[in-house]
Amino acid sequence: MINIPSTVKISIRALRVNKMRSALTMLGIIIGVGAVITMLAVGKGASHKISEQIATVGSNLIMVMPGSTTSSGIRLGSGSFQNLTRADADAIKNECSSVLTTAPVINGSAQIVYGNQNWASTVFGTDEGMLEVKDWTLSSGRNFYEQDIRSAAKVCLLGQTVVDNLFGNDDPMNKTIRIKKVPYTVIGVLSGKGQSMMGQDQDDVIYVPISSAQRNLFGRWLPGSVRQIMVKARSTEELERAEMQIKALLRQRHRIGPKEEDDFTVRNLTQMMQMAEEASRVMSLLLAAIASVSLLVGGIGIMNIMLVSVTERTREIGIRMAVGAKSWDIRTQFIIEALILSLIGGLIGVILGIVAAELLSLLADWTILISPFSILMSFGFSGLVGIFFGFYPAYKASLLNPIEALRHE
Repeated sequence: MINIPSTVKISIRALRVNKMRSALTMLGIIIGVGAVITMLAVGKGASHKISEQIATVGSNLIMVMPGSTTSSGIRLGSGSFQNLTRADADAIKNECSSVLTTAPVINGSAQIVYGNQNWASTVFGTDEGMLEVKDWTLSSGRNFYEQDIRSAAKVCLLGQTVVDNLFGNDDPMNKTIRIKKVPYTVIGVLSGKGQSMMGQDQDDVIYVPISSAQRNLFGRWLPGSVRQIMVKARSTEELERAEMQIKALLRQRHRIGPKEEDDFTVRNLTQMMQMAEEASRVMSLLLAAIASVSLLVGGIGIMNIMLVSVTERTREIGIRMAVGAKSWDIRTQFIIEALILSLIGGLIGVILGIVAAELLSLLADWTILISPFSILMSFGFSGLVGIFFGFYPAYKASLLNPIEALRHE
């Protein structure tokens, strides 16, 4: 029966004889494990960041934008022709069975004044459906009422960035601000959302009733026209059906012939974000796979050093066999030596990988996410590398003839 504790002691003693060689052998494993953990942390951080952005954009979201138009033979870009109306938004909401709700939007930049404080922000004219469409909540106050939309009430919802810059630590509720010199009463504050994927501050916004924005702030040359219509489908499964229903309805309402192009654009933002998340996940796995190559290189290094060690210690192996050691004793000793090298290297690599990931987060301002699974996987894989690449040298050592080994100089 193999005496494991005794074999481990012999293996450690053998490795300590050549400390520098053992350290250099572990280097490949250290770099490999550290690289895998760092790459997985960066990849998972990117995926997590995209998931957060999906949550801030809203789930099951479809955006309808005005299409292109042709002027003097020149085709202008998407949104150049303001042909979407609030009536279109109402029709989509009421006639498309796969649509849960809609929110028509117009927007523009404006200077906001409160007392002796002022701030430039983006003002959105919309209706009470916007918060439901984007899955946003209020930290205080209330949403628009339907009556606010009908009466073009001068009320507004503020993003947290606007509150911080205009009011500081004061409570903005029921205070009056001036947007383009028009007084508006604050009835609610939006919960913080942070930056979007494009680096835009999603809290630097002001929402006002769309009717009030059209009447008082952004007068349109087409009555009731909107810049875009945001649509929330009933579920992820109904997104494509909702797109088809919206296109069919708008073509009918805009009297577009069978051979004519759409004068609007429908974009499925949720699918676009999910594709970005999937691409990020694949990229993180690819980075980890590339990093794991160094683990394999480290394993080959272990095998080479163990083969050299077998050659150098041929006489030692012969003596052990002469005093009664069996083939599996010799085999086990060399496998344990390879395993010790790889596990110590794996442990140092784990520490190095965590430190490297934290430094990347600190210096490059990257989002990183270190999971226990990636640590256990990398550490476990380093052990398997040690066993796999240590087996052949161990097997070769166990086949030595004791008499020939004793004659070896």
